[in-house]
Amino acid sequence: MNKPARKRAKPRDAKRDEVAPAAAATPTAAPTATPATQWNPFARIPSSVRWGDLDAFNHVNNAAYLVYVQEARLAWLAQIEGPWFDETMMPVVASAHMNYRRQLGWPAGIVVELATTRLGNSSVTIAHRIVADGDRDCVYADGEVVMVWIDPTSGRSVPLPAAIRSACEPG
Repeated sequence: MNKPARKRAKPRDAKRDEVAPAAAATPTAAPTATPATQWNPFARIPSSVRWGDLDAFNHVNNAAYLVYVQEARLAWLAQIEGPWFDETMMPVVASAHMNYRRQLGWPAGIVVELATTRLGNSSVTIAHRIVADGDRDCVYADGEVVMVWIDPTSGRSVPLPAAIRSACEPG
């Protein structure tokens, strides 16, 4: 029985296999996003990119963007005066959406901006933007999260707390 001839492997092109380093904190081109002049946030939470946020391609991993937004929401919630969380009511994330606008590398200072796009009976839709610290028009990502207040015992929605309603107004 004759064995088929094995094809000889071509030598690999080392240049082709190189992974380009992440672009600097301000790459040259990005899709359009809402300009700062048309954006009215109720909160601006500064943060910074951590070394551990980077992926194998040396830029911030997509999941880290959601963590930045989560941490900003928690910082905002922590400063709200008045009851918004207790044994009868608590917020849950019902939906999360993120548009990745440009690569983000390390080190970089960022600001997460939060704005209300909808106040419902038991929910609030919070838009978010991750921008460069010092340049609000340099948008790394944007999107929105829907938070619903529920009774943790029943899992049913409850009215949006008054403290949350007033905190969602632009300052």
